[in-house]
Amino acid sequence: MKSLQLILSNPKYFAPAFVFTSLNIWFGTWAIYIPSVKEKLQIDKADLGIAIFFLSLGVFAIFPLASKIINRLGVGRATWLGVVLNSITALLPLLAPNYYLLCASLFLFGTSNGLTDIAMNTLVTEIEKEDKKNFMSAAHGFFSLGGVLVGLGSLLIPVINNPFLHMLFTVILVLLVNFTLKKKYYSIEAAPIQKEPLSLNLFKPLFVLGIIGFVSMGSEGAIVDWSALYLKEITLAPEALIGAGFLAFSAMMTLGRFLGDGISQRIGSVKLVALGALIAILGFIMVLSTNTVLAIFGFALNGLGFSVMVPELFRIGGNVKGVESSQGVAFIAGTGYSGFLLGPVILGFLAEGISLKASFWALLICSLIILLATFRLYRRG
Repeated sequence: MKSLQLILSNPKYFAPAFVFTSLNIWFGTWAIYIPSVKEKLQIDKADLGIAIFFLSLGVFAIFPLASKIINRLGVGRATWLGVVLNSITALLPLLAPNYYLLCASLFLFGTSNGLTDIAMNTLVTEIEKEDKKNFMSAAHGFFSLGGVLVGLGSLLIPVINNPFLHMLFTVILVLLVNFTLKKKYYSIEAAPIQKEPLSLNLFKPLFVLGIIGFVSMGSEGAIVDWSALYLKEITLAPEALIGAGFLAFSAMMTLGRFLGDGISQRIGSVKLVALGALIAILGFIMVLSTNTVLAIFGFALNGLGFSVMVPELFRIGGNVKGVESSQGVAFIAGTGYSGFLLGPVILGFLAEGISLKASFWALLICSLIILLATFRLYRRG
């Protein structure tokens, strides 16, 4: 918990951590009003799915450009730019008067999300390098806290009774807090590195990191989407416990991220990812027992195991020799986000074609792949 104490006691570390919180507040507030937008524009689920795809498309569109923007502006200025752009584009989907403008606004919102995501992770990487302090995992914990704040904010829905006003109040509040904090990071620039000629050897560690990112975030997304259905259909859990798997997963993921930095400092990033994979494997074994109580505890272990993986991947990716930190972070973000989007879809086809339990066997195999990949990274280190 030292990294949490560090963030809460020093504005230099709290400022970038709050950008993580902000990103989830913007996105989460939009997400809770998806049903309202669907009803307002009178679109069906298929149309809504295509519209949300445009948000993902926007995220992917900015990935190849993000590192260039960050290097041109400086990572601190790029992070602030992302905050400003998100504050503007978060309002657009709730203002869209028709379906086509909804798709366009979600694309712009997605590009803003993608730029901010890469900039803020690069910013934390650079501060860690400069100060020799680890707080990447705790910063991701603040992202999780953003979701909690959105949940609390949703209690205001019947009071405000206006999606746009709710988002506007949220955007103004978040922007004001970020404005008061931006001076702590605005002038930070990435430390110059000695770039090496592009070669297969240079790409190998990033490729392995990309595999881990794709598989771990794909697994994370699948658990978020499928845990409740698994408890209902496979373990035959009572109605009151159907959401318990997701709750256990989310709670342990938040806790794990606040603990991750201290453990990382003691054993190193690669060993921590391996430890996370082992914990996730144990979790999936418990989930596959088909006992409701064991499955819920298994989802909790999944949350604990996966909680440390993404922060550590960003940390490793931002420190690959001969690669600019923004490029390393962008690569991890791109492959990881691909997994997060495609993982639930692939698991859905498996569940439909074979069985839902088979899809969780596939997730167990994915955790084994992550464990094997860490041996490859460890040999390089």
